Amino acid sequence: MRVTKNWKDYRIIDTSGGEKLESWGGVLLIRPDPQIIWDTPRENPGWQKAAGHYLRSNKGGGHWEFQKKVKESWTISYGDLRFQIRPTGFKHTGLFPEQAVNWDYFAQKIRSAGRPVRVLNLFAYTGGATLACANAGASVCHVDASKGMVAWARENAVLSGLSDRPVRWIVDDCEKFVQREIRRGNRYDGIIMDPPSYGRGPGGEVWKLEEQVYRLVDLCAQVMSDNPLFFALNSYTTGLSPSVMEYLLGVTVGKQHKGRVSADEIGLLVEESGYVLPCGSTALWEAEE
Repeated sequence: MRVTKNWKDYRIIDTSGGEKLESWGGVLLIRPDPQIIWDTPRENPGWQKAAGHYLRSNKGGGHWEFQKKVKESWTISYGDLRFQIRPTGFKHTGLFPEQAVNWDYFAQKIRSAGRPVRVLNLFAYTGGATLACANAGASVCHVDASKGMVAWARENAVLSGLSDRPVRWIVDDCEKFVQREIRRGNRYDGIIMDPPSYGRGPGGEVWKLEEQVYRLVDLCAQVMSDNPLFFALNSYTTGLSPSVMEYLLGVTVGKQHKGRVSADEIGLLVEESGYVLPCGSTALWEAEE
């Protein structure tokens, strides 16, 4: 498992009974996590001191309950990067901290390339990977179907002092955008895909990961440059194992470009237990060095 170890402003303190106790820049939040099937004693005092607790509804969705007054948003840091954190109505806070292990990987690949690098970031959310790549010197095309998420990502770029970097901010359906890039002849040295398990495009298009991911990966392979660096595919869907994702990249990207394919779970250390909480998987194609 690949584990993020460089966070200072984010911590998972404890996990139990389908929930995790987290610190976001010192603000304690309790959020649900379906991976947490154990019901260990909640001995850490943070469980009683948490400012916010997201409670799921039997009818779907859920809501936040706050025991203490919490700012509408606040900022946390990861190295040079700054992110605005905001509890949303869908339990999320605007950031997936486990992805920092991938941000570090992208940055290292870009810095060591010794040449201009173009990156396409699909389902780019609030811009964690976009900012990591831009900070490392790449030009980035950031694509997400949500206008609000793209605006949030641009705010993070300003917070990180990266608003002057060469980033294209695109609100669009990712598959349709890639199809247009193929016709336009645009090519990228690095491609990042962080698709949701289920979602809708700006025109109401339905996205279901298992049914559509192969077609989109196959399309994206066509916008890779003649000398690409990496292709990263993330999944939070338990039905897509790392081995399945590795096979998928192998028969698409790996068939067209010489390199190495691998896949593994990514995770975050839980302080109370000392064990690592799995937080999805990443499959990687990377050029041979």
